[in-house]
Amino acid sequence: MKKVLITFIIGILICSCSATKTGKDKTRYFDENNVEISKSKFNRIRSTNKLLDIPGDSINHKKLTLREKRGKINDRKSLELMLEKATNLELDSDKPIVIIYYPGKDRCNSSGTTDKEWIKSWYGQLEDGLNQVAEIKPLYIFKDNEGLEKYDGILNWHKDPEKTIERLFFEHHYPCSSFVAISKNGDYISYFGEFGKEYVWEATQIMNK
Repeated sequence: MKKVLITFIIGILICSCSATKTGKDKTRYFDENNVEISKSKFNRIRSTNKLLDIPGDSINHKKLTLREKRGKINDRKSLELMLEKATNLELDSDKPIVIIYYPGKDRCNSSGTTDKEWIKSWYGQLEDGLNQVAEIKPLYIFKDNEGLEKYDGILNWHKDPEKTIERLFFEHHYPCSSFVAISKNGDYISYFGEFGKEYVWEATQIMNK
């Protein structure tokens, strides 16, 4: 009887391991045009860092997405008023709006430095560059403030008013943080995921023409 019971338990464990392995193998991969591709091709494209990977339409889907998007919003004035109320700052209607967007804590923004002097220096350079390009300062907007403690005393973050910034520019949770530069006419360039200062300056310069 004991041998039968042991055999039965071993059989259950083998089936369980097999099911787990099969479940992992069921992940499907898609390119930025929503065309299914192989896992190896997906990883090869992702390794170039020109595209990001995000969850697909189903729980076992992974999809690539472009890192930059250009578009136009219909009512910049309403966005201005909403941001002014949320930040208690006055915005210039004739100048670009630059928003640094924090989507909430993730593996990417949790692994960065917590050295406050380095953070202060990096964002100080970012703001100096924006001042030279368009005489503006960026707005720091968050969806979820978990993980923002390392910016205490350095940056003033503000809650996304009515999830407007997320709805207009960041439909997915892109890793680390993202930014968007919006022209006075409502044209915009958004960049998803970790970015360099130069990307922000360049996008702002384009939106300032």
